[in-house]
Amino acid sequence: MSELLTAPTLDEKLTAARTASIALAQASTAQKNAGLEAIAKAVEAGAERILPANELDLANGRENGMTQGLQDRLRLDESRLAGLAAATRDIVALPDPIGTVLRGSTLPNGLQLTQVRVPFGVVGAIYEARPNVTIDIAALALKSGNAVVLRGGSAAENTNRVLVELIQGALASVGLPADAVQTIDEFGREGATQLMQARGQVDVLIPRGSAQLIDTVVRESKVPVIETGAGVVHLFLDRTADADMASEIAVNSKVQRPSVCNALETLLVDTDAAERLLPPVLAALRDNGVTIHGDARTRELFPDAVPVTDDDWATEHMSLDLSVKVVDGLDEAIDHIRHYSTHHTESIVTNDMATANRFLAEVDSAVVMVNASTRFTDGGEFGFGAEVGISTQKLHARGPMGLPELTSTKWIVRGEGQVRG
Repeated sequence: MSELLTAPTLDEKLTAARTASIALAQASTAQKNAGLEAIAKAVEAGAERILPANELDLANGRENGMTQGLQDRLRLDESRLAGLAAATRDIVALPDPIGTVLRGSTLPNGLQLTQVRVPFGVVGAIYEARPNVTIDIAALALKSGNAVVLRGGSAAENTNRVLVELIQGALASVGLPADAVQTIDEFGREGATQLMQARGQVDVLIPRGSAQLIDTVVRESKVPVIETGAGVVHLFLDRTADADMASEIAVNSKVQRPSVCNALETLLVDTDAAERLLPPVLAALRDNGVTIHGDARTRELFPDAVPVTDDDWATEHMSLDLSVKVVDGLDEAIDHIRHYSTHHTESIVTNDMATANRFLAEVDSAVVMVNASTRFTDGGEFGFGAEVGISTQKLHARGPMGLPELTSTKWIVRGEGQVRG
């Protein structure tokens, strides 16, 4: 009985995750889908446990001076829980990537080669104040046959503890290993450091959060990292842009949910259209509660703007603040984006096809858009059901990461006694 009451060490949790990953790699699509449906039901039925824990985390956050943007990311309510359950069920409907044949051939000597998708094994995730990530990553990891070890941070520790308990119960209820999803929040920052050093026990590590958190994980981790990025997101209004379209896209990009990484942070406007576009676009933003931080030219045309600072151009505000600059055409817009972008998402509003094509070709970000809100950079919106994160690196995965991005490959070779001469 005493053994049951002894909390496992972090090393024991990692060992259990490895064991669970071996079982998950062999699980059928039907078994994994049953686990996902059980998780969705647990989230729906568990509101009476989840929401009080979340309110406790929010109260602690307010007491500790947590920003409004982080409070919004942390907050769960009935609607958001329903959204998480729906996203989990969306993953049920997606094709199982495991075993998918990517390519193959038969060599002249008769050897048959096949490259197939396989799980990573054990995926680690480090994130902060985002309990939705607990559900999203657990669901995507399960469908892709991976065990997952979660470090969700002290800000959401109570919420995440309840969510992981519900997930583990759901997995066990359908015969899947409960240890496939674990939290190490109880080990604090020391646990995060140990997770980053767990090369050989953890196959890949995914950080989600502030630029500081991501940079720390990238610099200190011995485990291979898929780098997600902060979102200093740009929208460029070309001289041919329609004013009504520009206003609608700018407002949606900035206002719909300003605390997330795909929200607009910098608006660039072609000087040839500044007098026509800036007043109505900025008025629409102001009317939706946005504070405009403008350069000198912007403030001439829109006196309500406050002076922009050099630091603003590189800031992910995560609030109803927007940096605005008038630029001398497409070249200066692209130069500004190259200098300040975090390579997450950039969009252009234009009616000129050649300008659109240049923007798409020359802007080097994970997602580049024409005449669309930056808020569409999202795994759910892209049809992935949910997302692990939005990768801003160039190796293995880039942009919103869904099921295929949580897989590796291996080569299957079938022979009939061939030896190499």
